[in-house]
Formats: sequence, C-alpha cells, structure tokens
Amino acid sequence: MMRQYELVERVQRYKPDVNEALLNKAYVYAMQKHGHQRRASGDPYFSHPLEVAAILTDMHLDEATIAVALLHDTIEDTTATRAEIDELFGPDIGKLVEGLTKLKRLDLVSKKAHQAENLRKLLLAISDDVRVLLVKLADRLHNMRTLDHVPEHKRLRIAEETMDIYAPLAGRMGMQDMREELEELAFRYINPEAFRAVTERLAEFFEKNRGVIKAIEEALSHLFAKHRIKALVKSRQKKPWSVFRKMETKALSFEQLSDIFGFRVLVDTVEDCYRALGLIHSTWSMVPGRFKDYISTPKQNDYRSIHTTIVGPSRQRVELQIRTFEMHRIAEYGVAAHSIYKDMGGKVNGADHKISRDTNAYAWLRRTIEALSEGDTPEDFLENTKLELFQDQVFCFTPKGRLIALPRGATPIDFAYAVHTDVGDTCVGAKVNGRIMPLMTELKNGDEVEIIRSKAQVPPAAWESVVVTGKARAAIRRATRNAIRKQYSGLGARILERAFERAGKVFSREALKPVLHRLARQDVDDVLAAVGRGELSSQDVVRAVFPDYKDERITQPPKERGEEGWFNLRNAAGMLFQIPGRSSRKAKRAKGGDGAKEPKGGQAGMPGALPIRGVSGDLPVRFAPEGAVPGDRIVGILHPGSGITIYPIQSPALTAFDDQPERWIDVRWDIDENMKERFPVRLSVTAINEPGSLAEISQVIASNDANIHTLSMERTAPDFTDMVFDLEVWDLKHLNRLISQLKEISCVSDAHRVNG
Repeated sequence: MMRQYELVERVQRYKPDVNEALLNKAYVYAMQKHGHQRRASGDPYFSHPLEVAAILTDMHLDEATIAVALLHDTIEDTTATRAEIDELFGPDIGKLVEGLTKLKRLDLVSKKAHQAENLRKLLLAISDDVRVLLVKLADRLHNMRTLDHVPEHKRLRIAEETMDIYAPLAGRMGMQDMREELEELAFRYINPEAFRAVTERLAEFFEKNRGVIKAIEEALSHLFAKHRIKALVKSRQKKPWSVFRKMETKALSFEQLSDIFGFRVLVDTVEDCYRALGLIHSTWSMVPGRFKDYISTPKQNDYRSIHTTIVGPSRQRVELQIRTFEMHRIAEYGVAAHSIYKDMGGKVNGADHKISRDTNAYAWLRRTIEALSEGDTPEDFLENTKLELFQDQVFCFTPKGRLIALPRGATPIDFAYAVHTDVGDTCVGAKVNGRIMPLMTELKNGDEVEIIRSKAQVPPAAWESVVVTGKARAAIRRATRNAIRKQYSGLGARILERAFERAGKVFSREALKPVLHRLARQDVDDVLAAVGRGELSSQDVVRAVFPDYKDERITQPPKERGEEGWFNLRNAAGMLFQIPGRSSRKAKRAKGGDGAKEPKGGQAGMPGALPIRGVSGDLPVRFAPEGAVPGDRIVGILHPGSGITIYPIQSPALTAFDDQPERWIDVRWDIDENMKERFPVRLSVTAINEPGSLAEISQVIASNDANIHTLSMERTAPDFTDMVFDLEVWDLKHLNRLISQLKEISCVSDAHRVNG
C-alpha cells in the first residue's frame, strides 16, 4: 500500500508547489475513518481510495482532486459527515465528496429507468464540476481491476454498465487510455471466451511480427533524422475489444484485419506534423481513402492528430498517427489535460484549481445537458445519449463553411437537426456537394450539405427510424406528437362546430376558456384534441359551456329511440320487412336484396309487409357491425327474444348461420323517399403514416355528406396506418362515390368496404 510521503512525491513530480498539508490531512483522515474496514479481497479498505488517488496522479491532477479521491467513500461508508468535511477541507471539496456519494448509491441499480436516472445525475454533476467525472472514472477503473473479488452474480452487471456508460463517457471526454482499459476489463467478464481467443491471437501475431515492427520503426526514425525532423516513433498495439468489435461489425476474420498494429509519430510542432506527413507520403504510397486530418478539424472530444495508411517497407499496410507531444497528452488524458492552475479568488486550503470549460468535450456535454430539459422520458434520454456516446464521427460543412460533426451513418436529416431544430423540422430535401440527394444518403467526411426547407413541412414519423443522432430522434418525436395533436385539434374543432350548430349555439374558442376546469384540460387545444380523439364527447363540451342545454334526442323515451343501437323502422326511413315464409339459405341469398316487391298478403298464411316500428310489441331491428345500405342485397337473421340483425348478402359472418335455416328471414328495402336517413357502413382505409392524413381523409368524408360514427387506427408498418371507419351514408351509390374519392387522395394507399 502506498505510503503518505510516496503520494506527496507523486504529485510533486508534476506540481512542485504542491500543498503537502492538504494531502497529508486527507490521507490521515481517510485512513482513520476507514479504520479496520476490509474490501472483498481482504485488503484494507483504505487501499481503494489510495489507488484511486494514484490513478489520478498519473493524469497529473492537482492536490484538491487527489484529496477528493482519498475522501470519496468517507461519507458513504464511515461516520464522516458533510459538515465535518466542509470544516476540515472546505466546502468545495465537501460538495464534490457528497456528489460522488450520491452517485455511488445509484450504482446499485440496474433497471433501465434507474440507470437512465443515474446517467442524468452523473452528467448534471459533471457539468457543474468535471472533477466529479475524473474521480468517478478512476473509482470505476480500480473497481474493474479488482472485479474478480466481487460476487459472481454482480460481475456481469458491473461490467455491462462499464461498457455501456463509463467507457464511452471516458472516450467522449477525450480520455482514450482510460476508455481502452475500461473496455478491455469489461470485455473480459462480458465475453470471457472471446476475450481469451482474441488475446491469444494477438500475442501470437505480435510475436510473429516483432521483427517487422522493429524494422518499420527504424525506417521511419531514419527518414525523419535524415531530414532533421525531431520525432519519436512508437509502435502501438490494437486492443482486444477493438479487434473483436471490428471483426463483429464488419464480419471479418482475424487474418483479414489490416490495422492490428500501427505507429505514432510524435513531434514538437504542428508544422512538423505536416512536414512528417509530406516525407511519409513522398517515400511510400498512401492507401486511398485512409487519410484523416483531425488537426485542422478536431474531434468533439478535442482529439487532434493526422491519420494515414501507407504501403510500408515490407509491402504491408501500416497505419500512422502523427501528432505533437501536447496533442498526445490531450489524447491520453482528455479533459484532465486541460486543467489550469490560477487564483480563483478563494483557495481550497491553499490549492488553486479549475478545469477549463473551453473545450469541445465540454461543448458536447452542454448539448447533452440541454436534452435533459426537452421533456424526454429517462429511457429515451438514455437511448439517445448512448447513441452519441458510441458513435465515431464524420465532419461535414454548411455552404458557408461551418463545420458540423456527426456520428458515422448520419444523414442530411441529422445534419439539418445539428444545425438547428427548426432547420430539421422544415427540411424537405438536401444538396450534397451541389447535387440533390435523397435524405437517407449516408454522409461522408468533407461533404458540403445544403438543406432545402419548406415552412409547410412537418417531419414524418418514419424519419425516426432513419436518423442516428439523439437530437434528431428526440426532435422528430416531439414534432410528430405536436402534429398529431394539431391534427386531432382540427378534427375536434369541426366536431364541436357542428355540435354547437345542432344545439342552436355559436362555437368559439373563447367560449371554452372559462370551462377548462370542468373539462379537466389545461388549454383549449387540449379540449379540441380530446374531442378529435374521442376522449371527450362533444355533448359534454356543449353542456359544460351551456349548463342549461338539453339535447332533445337524448331525452326521448327509450321505447321511441330503440335500445342499445337497435335501428327501428322509424329511424330507418320506413323500412319494411317481407316475411314470405322459411326457405333454404341459398334461396334466400339468391332472392334477397332489392328484388321485385311482393304483393300484400305474402306467403304461407303470413301477413304482407310487416312494419317494425320499434315500439312495444314490435320486433327491434339492428344492422350488423359492417352495416348495410340501400342498394345492397340484404338478409335478416332472427335472434329469438332480441330481434333481427340485417346483413349485406355478401357478409362472411352469415356462414355462422348455415346450419340454422329457420333463423333466416327474407328482407328488402322499402324506403320512403320523403324521410331522409343515413345507413351504417364500415370502410377500411390504408394511409401513409404522416401528419395531416387523417384530417385530409376526414375532410373528403365530410365534403361527401357522410358522417363518421367511430374510427379505429392501427400502425401496421413503419410508413402506413390502417384506419377503420364506421360511417353513415345515404345509399350504395353514395358509398361508391365516397370510396372512389378517397382512393384519389395522395396519402391514401387503399380504400375498400369491410364486409364482416
């Protein structure tokens, strides 16, 4: 276990004016508080915060952060209190220790929503002070190094959380060495067989190619020395997880990988980077498409370097990274490399510390934090943040030269939303490098993208499955919800206009405002949308605005109205039923419909046309769910004790009564032309799943003087929705005209009548 003076000496190597008193006090306090506590390995518990502090000294962090590392478990696991730490070490350190304590408690959960909330709180804490992240990552790294001592049932959960959250987060903060070690340790427990296999193959490969690697190092070093460029050439090995992930994602065998080993060229200045690049490309052939300049266009985590691949001295592919020593330090330590020491007006027991926020990594963090206020669910936030954590990047430009960094696989839609949410919402097309291209085109490094916009555009919900950025996905979901709400609001407004008109009242939005509390809605649009969705009855709204209003149709005696949707002859415009006697179903179907009118008197001693008036003593009549309209050939099915159901002759539902011929009744239409009445029918409409479809379909139905009774919708494919309308129309000719016009709507794929 590291001694007290050894810790101080480690910090003194990179910060000679270290505040020894602060480190000594934190060391002694933490050791006393943890006392005789033991870890699962049997080691003294104090060895853990000491190792966390040692990891942070390797990152050259200041003594205040080292002190927080020593103290980070004291409030959680000992009798220490926040007030006590504030008094001894200052409120700044106390705040950081308490923040880490809250995060530690959350580590015990693994459910998705809880993990999402954990990530929210972690990012919020980081945005306040990045030292929280640095200590947290060091804490996780040491825990992963000692994961063998944790009970087996916990190892996989901890490893998966490390791979999902902490490793990519370290990468986003530019801490590449930390990320690679976390990934390798997690890989060992998530897929131990693959880890062993890849590790063994890598060991064999490097042993076999040791001479080649040394020869390339010497060739590069000799080239730079000859042209008087001071450069350090170092070989680097690809990590097991990186190799395995590439084999999985690109379906490659180990032998097909061309970048298992590479080389870093470290120089003093940016000018030397480009001089070295010129020498390399003029000496060996460059592999086309394998050149990336992250110096002129740094990654979002502040990574800067030149990447190129050449055909090397032994005719094999060689990957090279050319960077300055300062760039290399930032590539290894990320945000930790941006630490600056200056007078902050108030010192933490003599220590001055601040992490610069003027970095691309912090810019990404700020954008991610902004997403917390967008109203997404914790699960959506976790999904969208993971999308951004895991993606590599491409760099594209606006026509004015603004650089936009996007994940690999991004489309012009992602680009539009990266520029601004309004640009994404109004995007209708895109020009890529001056040519109009599909919005689903995958963007490449250096593409210039011009977005074509229209104020009339609403982003289709199908875009959500195309985009790869969390920002675009969240914005499309919000726009889709708003469009659907607006669509239902428009439908609800039309419904209320007619309801108020029937009541002899005048509809206005202003009239709804005083009664919002009665309707349990926050604003007028909520009321309209609720009516449009059928969640709120138009009559309830009318009565809320005019409490004294009574609907005469509702107050009619039940015997005049018919029961539970039963249609009587009065409501059906004087429809008469001919009962000529019993016969087979086939004869009924052949004869049924609008055939010749039979003479009064009927057959088999039965009376002639029997008027069913829906009053006491008469048979109630109703239509089958799919309805029937004048012009249809129809048949009646008798339900003893409950009346007659009318079916169109082509209804498949009639097969259920094949073996019950005694229940079949021949019926025909006998309509009084002076009594106007609509009849029920069911339509199926398949429409493109886009905002405005329902409103357009409803408008055609309304303009054809048909009435929507009920509507059900089901999304059967990403781009289409099936709608089933129960309508009321005048007759078969009216129905056919309506179907024809529905098919002409651009958003309608199919429209047909449902026959059971």
